[in-house]
Amino acid sequence: MKPSIVSYKKLPEDLQDKLEQRFSVTAFDSITNENRADFIKALAKAEGIIGANETIDRKLLEQAPVLRAVSTISAGFDNFDVDALTERKIPLMHTPGALTETVADTIMALVLTTGRRILNVAERVKAGEWKGSVGENWFGTDIHHKTMGIIGMGRIGTALAQRAHFGFGMKIVYNTRNRNPEAENRFDAIHMELDKLLSVADYVCLILPLNPQTRHLINAERFALMKPSAFFINAGRGPVVDEAALIEALQQGTIAGAGLDVFEKEPLPKDSPLLSMPNVVAIPHIGSATFEARYAMAASAVDNLIAAMTDSIEGNCVNPQVIR
Repeated sequence: MKPSIVSYKKLPEDLQDKLEQRFSVTAFDSITNENRADFIKALAKAEGIIGANETIDRKLLEQAPVLRAVSTISAGFDNFDVDALTERKIPLMHTPGALTETVADTIMALVLTTGRRILNVAERVKAGEWKGSVGENWFGTDIHHKTMGIIGMGRIGTALAQRAHFGFGMKIVYNTRNRNPEAENRFDAIHMELDKLLSVADYVCLILPLNPQTRHLINAERFALMKPSAFFINAGRGPVVDEAALIEALQQGTIAGAGLDVFEKEPLPKDSPLLSMPNVVAIPHIGSATFEARYAMAASAVDNLIAAMTDSIEGNCVNPQVIR
């Protein structure tokens, strides 16, 4: 008899077939209020689960007594109770490598869009405000040869530094727990303490996961360290930033603008002050939202689940201490 698994995100047909060749699959396109009871019922027999955009906490895991592998179609895993999984020796698999280049593209796009005020001036053109040669109130800020500060120099940070350094001649400064010799050798990147980085960077790019140590890492005191001409870019996790402090920094001119792909509450509430600020570019958590990247993520997650279910894990495990 094939092992039973539950899929809670719609997969491409070929990847669904790949799972069904090996497992007995109970598939949900997504989890809604209408099908949540059926999902929980299916967990009772599930030895593996695969999906995204669902909170998998200790209470939910109690409904899955025979579970032995979890695979998320994402690089982030802050919606999983990793401690609870580790206690039960259940590997949690994720897809960090599949979205690196795509997210780096998105961050660079936010840098360009905020610095050059692309959305703001495009909206003014559509509104009929372009009457002739533009004046200073249409001007943006250069990107080339400015200083980019990268907070979190992992895979994505390294890919971003490559674009910024070679494509735009930017000076790279970075902050991370462990120094990145590759970035220092390839891009002449300079490792700095966080507060120093904030004080020298023209574009501060945040690419950190959410955990107890990073929650509200960027707060009012840290925004106050930034240049009034600097731009803040967040493509990591929304709660790493104190959003109220960010709004105040933007309103008071403490910083020049922000490009945001993530927020403390998602979707962003319609009454958020961020939506009415001309110096803010807000996009709907689309860092990896291309056809190619999302397929690669799903394919990686499927392979990860198969590896976990067959005791052949070689990488992509959040809690490798549980591997047999």
